Amino acid sequence: MSERPLDELMADLEKAISKLADGTAPLEELVAAHQQAVKLLAEAQSRLAELKSRADETAQLLAQ
Repeated sequence: MSERPLDELMADLEKAISKLADGTAPLEELVAAHQQAVKLLAEAQSRLAELKSRADETAQLLAQ
């Protein structure tokens, strides 16, 4: 299973946060949006940490 692009992940996170910020949806939808946002944020943080690690490794190789 391949990971979806980071920009797609961030767009989905932005949509969930926008729904929360609007605050006009029914409570059940807001709770679902919050749960989605928490999940997406964790996934984004993990992916960014992986990318930083790879960038750091590449920088070390280039510095040799």
